[in-house]
Amino acid sequence: MPETKHVRLAVAQTVLREDPRDGAAFRDSGGDIRRLMREAREAGATLLHFPESAICFPDKYILCGGEPAEAGPANWELFAWDALSRELTAIAGLARELKLWTVLGSAHRLTPPTRPHNSLYVISDRGQLVTRYDERMLSNTKINYLYTPGAGTRTFTVGGLRFGLLLGMEVHFPELFLEQERLDVDCVLFSTHNDDEFTAAEARGHAATNSYWVSYAAPARGATSGVASPAGHWEARCPGSGKPGLAIVDLDGSQENLARQWRRTARSRIYEPHTVQNDSRSDDLHAF
Repeated sequence: MPETKHVRLAVAQTVLREDPRDGAAFRDSGGDIRRLMREAREAGATLLHFPESAICFPDKYILCGGEPAEAGPANWELFAWDALSRELTAIAGLARELKLWTVLGSAHRLTPPTRPHNSLYVISDRGQLVTRYDERMLSNTKINYLYTPGAGTRTFTVGGLRFGLLLGMEVHFPELFLEQERLDVDCVLFSTHNDDEFTAAEARGHAATNSYWVSYAAPARGATSGVASPAGHWEARCPGSGKPGLAIVDLDGSQENLARQWRRTARSRIYEPHTVQNDSRSDDLHAF
């Protein structure tokens, strides 16, 4: 019998909390995340996708000593690492309890004085951290003052479908989404802290040009989180309420993706035998 390729995917929008010193705010974020995990599981989801830095997106001015951020390199000792660890441990425990794959953005601490990675954690339905993706294409502020860039791609498989991971400002780099297509992913989980429709439109465009699903996870303000189909249409989006919420989509990988197959064929130099040589009507670019 053919392999079943089906996943009920939930994508979340969460409140953006930005004070890296505020352990109480970390607890609030963790509470929101765990509540959404329960809601997603009750709705039958097997995989839940959260935005970039879902527990705390650290304000660069606080970490870097005031405005502008160029005041100096980030002081990551200000970050409430212990509070972050407690929330991540609780989230992993709940993922095990609910049997829910959970992907969420977080700073990932490295050995001081090396700056952290900006990362996506992939927690399995057994509560295990199975892989981590680190943002590679960092913004000017991130690379100069805040984070250490990652190296390499990461994919994982759930329900017979392969998922890729991208993060932050990487939506602006089409080559990264083409790379995901070459890795044969069925869906890219893209997490960001941006909340504008331009970024959402870019994500939807990458879904259409590569003919795979793109899950767009953003904060609960501005453009809402959602899932774009391989045709580039929004299949579902979170409510535009400014509050934490979910959008849920069934990903069915059993259907033949003819558009994707043809694009792969078209990229395989099939046109070369059909090109014309030494035809004056073809060579003359100045005649109608």
